[in-house]
Amino acid sequence: MSRFRDALAGPGLAALAEVKRRSPSAGELRPDADPARLAAAFERAGAAAVSILVDERFGGSVEDLAAARAAARLPLLAKGFFSDVEELTELHRLGADAVLLLLRDLDDSQAAALMGRAAELGLDTLVEAHDAEEVDRAVRLGADPIGINARDLSTFAIDRPAQLELVARAPRERVVVAESGIFARAHGAAAELAGADAILVGSALMKAADPAQKLSELISRPLVKVCGLTREEDVAVAAEAGADLAGFVLARESPRRATEVLPVPDTMLSVAVLVGELRDEPAELVQLYPREGDHRGRDGVLLRNGEEVARVVDLPWQQQDSTHLDRARARSEHGRIVLAGGLGPENVRQAIESVRPWAVDASSSLEREPGVKDHARVRAYVEAAR
Repeated sequence: MSRFRDALAGPGLAALAEVKRRSPSAGELRPDADPARLAAAFERAGAAAVSILVDERFGGSVEDLAAARAAARLPLLAKGFFSDVEELTELHRLGADAVLLLLRDLDDSQAAALMGRAAELGLDTLVEAHDAEEVDRAVRLGADPIGINARDLSTFAIDRPAQLELVARAPRERVVVAESGIFARAHGAAAELAGADAILVGSALMKAADPAQKLSELISRPLVKVCGLTREEDVAVAAEAGADLAGFVLARESPRRATEVLPVPDTMLSVAVLVGELRDEPAELVQLYPREGDHRGRDGVLLRNGEEVARVVDLPWQQQDSTHLDRARARSEHGRIVLAGGLGPENVRQAIESVRPWAVDASSSLEREPGVKDHARVRAYVEAAR
């Protein structure tokens, strides 16, 4: 049994919560971090596993691993710069379920030897890659899970788009962990839609006033989409309220048609809403509906780089359907859905509890007039959805 791998491979997006006191890129994060208390709190907050920095450069030690093991039942990852097979024996004795192996610092023979010794001990290995060559090496070595780090360890810069392309490159039968640079729900969602099974989050948790609450926030679902945006000030209000997705309707028949996909803050993903035909737009995602006559069809798909990543369950064009939630609930049992159609502050919570969608989507109910948002209703909708 692979306790660590299996914990990350469950349904939905898993979280690997990290305990670290300092970071070479950010300096002191939480000097007084108590690994036992944090590991227990992360377990209660829904983490799938916990990563413990055991390297002194991060303010960690193997004693932190032992303390976390005594306090939590979750699988534990010992994170450090390991190159000696004998180190793994000690980590296993202290309660690790898995160890991190950095391909940047290991050649294939070293990595294979460490993976072999780990397997003898019953340890999983999270084999970390930073570029396409290292991803290919990890695949050839049989690594599972594979960690893909968004941080360049030479410059400490975060390159999230490059990371997402590497995540998408990894074989789907391997468990993939997106590491570093996760500070908002939208960051985790982007990794999830690219194919990641889990995210590793450290600095965002250590900087938070309540690390466990921050973890819960990052992995909470549904995501919240505000659609029909046409003005920068409305995008800003949606972001400030906590929306994760910003939708821009580019279909000619819509009374809230946007002239373009507007810039969105880093905490949101942009969604271009199209009807009838797919075209290249400067958005992270595309919501595509079929065309029926002079209007959109009922249901659509959410696409990332042209690949379907979720189904959009909507109401018929300018119509109601009393079976809408029942229909959506049946669809949600078979994959990710975005629930749209008639949602607003008054009913979104009931809809979420009934359907349990991956995301909710509201547009016209949040307006003062077509294309102009009522800021109070936007805030009330996001708050109700949360």
